[in-house]
Amino acid sequence: MIAYTTIGVADINRAKAFYQDLLKDMGGQIVMDIGRLVAFGTPAGGAMLAICTPYDGGAPSPGNGNMVSIAAGSKELVDKLHARALALGGSDEGAPGQRMDGFYGSYFRDPDGNKICFCHLG
Repeated sequence: MIAYTTIGVADINRAKAFYQDLLKDMGGQIVMDIGRLVAFGTPAGGAMLAICTPYDGGAPSPGNGNMVSIAAGSKELVDKLHARALALGGSDEGAPGQRMDGFYGSYFRDPDGNKICFCHLG
């Protein structure tokens, strides 16, 4: 299954600070930092989220229809993380709420325009 997902960013230091602060309540921490690429994971392991400046030196460009969804673990944490993302400079793409039976989610774009969803399944 998925080992990691990588999203492109324009300013690695800005993005690193954004995601370090955003993911801390989920146990997210830097598990690899090689300068132009930083990967976040949890002590339990599993899939990672990586941020990087594009290898070709070009500008990062979020894809239309592309989105990374992160399981927050609870509806309360979805709410908290969405609010934090906006406070850190993200833009709202859909307030937290029940979308369908068994799926509670929120949507935002990070400062580089990447669309992210925090969700709780159950």
